[in-house]
Amino acid sequence: MDEDGARRGRTRYTLTDQELGHVWGACVEAEGLFGQAGREAYELFGWVPEEPGEGGEGGVRGWIGREVWFVPEDRALDEWLLEDAEGLGPHPGTDGLLLTGLGDHLPPPEDHRGTVLLHDGRRRLGSCRGFTRALPPWRPDPPILLRGLAPGQELRRALETATRPTLDLGGAALEVRDDRGEPFAELPLWATVSGWRPSVLGPDLIDLELEGKLSAPVPEPARPLWEQWLAGVPRTTGTWGGLDTRQRWAWLDHVLRRPRPHTDADRPSGRAYELDGRHVTDVPGLYLALGEAVNGPGGYLGTDLHALADCLGGGFGHCGPATLRWRDSAVAREHLSRALAPDGRPYDLFACVLDVLAEFGVRVTLA
Repeated sequence: MDEDGARRGRTRYTLTDQELGHVWGACVEAEGLFGQAGREAYELFGWVPEEPGEGGEGGVRGWIGREVWFVPEDRALDEWLLEDAEGLGPHPGTDGLLLTGLGDHLPPPEDHRGTVLLHDGRRRLGSCRGFTRALPPWRPDPPILLRGLAPGQELRRALETATRPTLDLGGAALEVRDDRGEPFAELPLWATVSGWRPSVLGPDLIDLELEGKLSAPVPEPARPLWEQWLAGVPRTTGTWGGLDTRQRWAWLDHVLRRPRPHTDADRPSGRAYELDGRHVTDVPGLYLALGEAVNGPGGYLGTDLHALADCLGGGFGHCGPATLRWRDSAVAREHLSRALAPDGRPYDLFACVLDVLAEFGVRVTLA
């Protein structure tokens, strides 16, 4: 490895103080970044699947979808969202079904009595006669271990004067860089040091252990994608085409959140874009393809209709009017024309995307 490459390798991870901005330390290895944020669990009483399946689950086992909407049949209450939902199977000895997921800003209440319909944005999953919140299995947060950390002066001073078994460094961020030295991710955390020791990776280096307090652990399905992206931003479009829907969402989340030190400047109007539609078989594929059509491999242009409109309004590469040639558009029309709004009403997502593009001066040619 050349000198620059070696320097970047030693500073893959940098722990910084969010308030004062100084660097606590930098290292090349980190453990404990992947996991699950706090999840909610619900038991659905009297589960009736939309389609029969083994055990009465109707296919609601394992990962269900990015969004599962609870819609009270009497419409006395608004619909509720459970994100990254997984089915745990029937509740033993009952006609109920166990679901777990991440609560939105307005998650389901503790319990509800009355018929509730469930859907995942593209199909109805089934219904239940009510539900109650259950206690999910408790999982301790894994510690975060920074191996071979070169401590900064402030950290050395803090460790030398520490008088407690644990040491709070306060709000911090773990900044991650890829193999090319470009900003890759920034993970906020509360830095509570639970232990440190000399590292075998070199003199004057330490292995620093932090209690698992990441504000948002990196989802486990994103692990192989991180390994791929750490080599650098993809050089070709459609690299995500072979991924399943859950991994595509993880890819899109990274595209959304990765730092952009050089903000995409809006290019002159009159540009001609081309969208490769072969892999637009689901919602994340739609926005990944749109992002790459306008901003190249790894490009971002929204994660839903509202975000798409915001991006087309300026600051994300596009400046209308422009033209877009959508190749293999029949794939998207087939897979995205029959969608469900949060309240369960059907709509045509493919047509809505075309409307948003037209509103912001993008003339689309379907091929």
